[in-house]
Amino acid sequence: MKIIGLTGNSGSGKSSVCEILSEYGGYIIDSDKIAHKNMRKGTDTYNEIKEAFGNDILSASGEIDRKKLGKKVFSDSHKLKILNEISLKYILRKISDEIDNISKKTDKYKFIVIDAPLLIETGLNYISDEMWVVYADENILLDRIVKRDKVDLEYAKNRLKNQRPQKELIALADVIIENGDISLPELKNRVLKHLKS
Repeated sequence: MKIIGLTGNSGSGKSSVCEILSEYGGYIIDSDKIAHKNMRKGTDTYNEIKEAFGNDILSASGEIDRKKLGKKVFSDSHKLKILNEISLKYILRKISDEIDNISKKTDKYKFIVIDAPLLIETGLNYISDEMWVVYADENILLDRIVKRDKVDLEYAKNRLKNQRPQKELIALADVIIENGDISLPELKNRVLKHLKS
């Protein structure tokens, strides 16, 4: 079964592209959702992150508060590297298991999409048949992050600063989806054009 590796900076609209691909027979593996599930209290990921970053990243209920954790790591590249190293080994294991399971269900799905902001850093681009990059102007990215995550502009800038520059992603892409100030039907047209080719 064909594997599409989908990536792009925060706020680029990868989720919207995934929804469209799902409509047309794609099975979506969302690495962020896996990461969030893996961070729940009591998991191996949770225990390692808590040990690395301390109790002040926890909410009143003892769960990891992602905004508190984000403030620590998005302004410090060394701390972000530590977080990624902890999280990624568990995420990659789960993605590998999902690919194995879904590859057998060819009657239900036409292709697999790995939605991963760190597609290149994790090496997931090497198991993908095509690498798709979703991008938009940086001001649009910042505006989307602020509105979506209900954070301030400084937080959004720090988040983008710690991600691979869009021009580097575009240079490595097999398919490029520009998702700036466009309508959903136009985005769908752009996605389907590449899906059919």
